Amino acid sequence: MTTFVDRVELHVAAGNGGHGCASVHREKFKPLGGPDGGNGGRGGDVTLVVDQAITTLLEYHHSPHRKATNGQPGAGDNRSGKDGQDLVLTVPDGTVVLDKQGNVLADLVGQGTTFVAGQGGRGGLGNAALSSARRKAPGFALLGEPGEARDIVLELKTVADVALVGYPSAGKSSLISVLSAAKPKIADYPFTTLVPNLGVVTAGSTVYTIADVPGLIPGASQGRGLGLEFLRHVERCSVLVHVLDTATLESDRDPVTDLDIIEEELKQYGGLEDRPRVVVLNKIDIPDGQDLADMIRPDLEERGYQVFEVSAVARTGLKELSFALADIVAKARAAKPKEESTRIVLRPKAVDDAGFTVTYDEAEDVYRVRGEKPERWVRQTDFNNDEAVGYLADRLNRLGVEDALMKAGARAGDGVAIGAEDNAVVFDWEPTMMAGAEMLGRRGEDHRLEAPRPAAQRRRDREAERDEAQREYDEFDPF
Repeated sequence: MTTFVDRVELHVAAGNGGHGCASVHREKFKPLGGPDGGNGGRGGDVTLVVDQAITTLLEYHHSPHRKATNGQPGAGDNRSGKDGQDLVLTVPDGTVVLDKQGNVLADLVGQGTTFVAGQGGRGGLGNAALSSARRKAPGFALLGEPGEARDIVLELKTVADVALVGYPSAGKSSLISVLSAAKPKIADYPFTTLVPNLGVVTAGSTVYTIADVPGLIPGASQGRGLGLEFLRHVERCSVLVHVLDTATLESDRDPVTDLDIIEEELKQYGGLEDRPRVVVLNKIDIPDGQDLADMIRPDLEERGYQVFEVSAVARTGLKELSFALADIVAKARAAKPKEESTRIVLRPKAVDDAGFTVTYDEAEDVYRVRGEKPERWVRQTDFNNDEAVGYLADRLNRLGVEDALMKAGARAGDGVAIGAEDNAVVFDWEPTMMAGAEMLGRRGEDHRLEAPRPAAQRRRDREAERDEAQREYDEFDPF
């Protein structure tokens, strides 16, 4: 039996950024021609895109792990690495994206709607991009950032105007097959419908969609039967149609009791109290079905329901039903607020915003530095390279981290952690923020470039020896 899948947990991982390259240009007669290391490529994003041709999440149920490609590292001769290829995942219209805690991240409705589920990592800068007047030939490059990896939950909520609700085998699939061109599976056993069926109905000048979703049984709001897999698909509908079986063969059931049970489940689920209801008494082509419909119709009308007697097999009463539903849908559409085009809102950060915070963690006895820039700089630093560590120290000092630590009460030798608690870089803080880079001499300079060429040096050495010999000869006086 086919599994009904409208909720999946997806593990997405964006591509990592490529590392920058530390290289020095070399050619004949010019062995140290300056830095020429290229930048690393950007990692690919993981993007969700709505495709109305897709109707199920079954593909992601079987393959829940998706990863974009990484960016390529940079190379010498100022060659930048290739960017990673974005991974585009198509999802059905009406897909809701949630995090593991149940918070809604995006509601994807409408063809082409996109959501970036995983942001690719930035590529690291090569030493050519890091060079400056003070740092003529950096002997290091920045590392590429890791891509964003997280677990998300995809829930499919059918986008339809009308939802057919009712017990299994009440005739919902038969009804949608005669009202529209949909061809659902129809049989006389419970839970024939395992996936939502959508049909398009034209009634006069109104065109609307109708959904036939899996049958409802007592306890569905708590997950019994197809439970939430059913109820989730009626949230977006404008009108609920109760399809009641007037020719049921079960002795312990009757249409009015079925209606009360279904309404109780809808109440327990919540959020559907404001939707108009319509009652359809189906299977009146059977003599006992017509007699039962005539008996219960006055009671249903007294409750305020609009009641229609139909037969999907004999195709009676369908025209009146389709036009009545079209009228309700048209009123619901007119009552909705007019959709405005999405405006792009720019929220620049304040000029005086340092962009980081310094707090003291008593449990770990460290000062924690949290902020987008410091954490990104730490991720991009090669801690096996002393010059790279010195460059990080300079950047943190210019950002104001040292002053903030002093104001927070940090002293020389105190522990400082930068980054998330589970993956932080911890070091002993020194007020000078040199982090061992004082052993490099003047930071940002490459003494290899300051050294003279070997041939010129040998010539100067010979000239110095000649001058010294001449001086000693001139100072020697045998008489």
